[in-house]
Amino acid sequence: MVTDHGDNPYVVDIQEATVENDTFRTAVWTGANLQLTVMSIQPGDDIGLEVHEDHDQFLRVEEGVGFVQMGPNENELDFEANIEDDFAIFVPAGSWHNVTNTGDIPLKLYSIYAPGEHPRGTVHETKAEAEAAEQEHSH
Repeated sequence: MVTDHGDNPYVVDIQEATVENDTFRTAVWTGANLQLTVMSIQPGDDIGLEVHEDHDQFLRVEEGVGFVQMGPNENELDFEANIEDDFAIFVPAGSWHNVTNTGDIPLKLYSIYAPGEHPRGTVHETKAEAEAAEQEHSH
């Protein structure tokens, strides 16, 4: 399993780390102004509708297919796109967004937050665990 390498210099085969990840979310590297997480979204599941008011987010699909929605508020997701291997998603600060796995295999992606979103060392084995942690930490 991948662990958070903190703010130390680090090099990773990001495709391999992403495809081999079986957790809902694991922080791979957390620096002062940037964070890399890998995610595995189960078929029919999603990341969960969310917004990051103070930072941008970049996601890249390494394996699987899905559907992304974004918009100015949680009831107005007026941007929609299908996604698949090698697609990148750019989420501006303040945009409500969700990514749903529409395929038959786990959707494997990585996410870069600038600045970081999750505490250093974050590992969420499941979506339920991630949601509980986010409520606890008011994310």
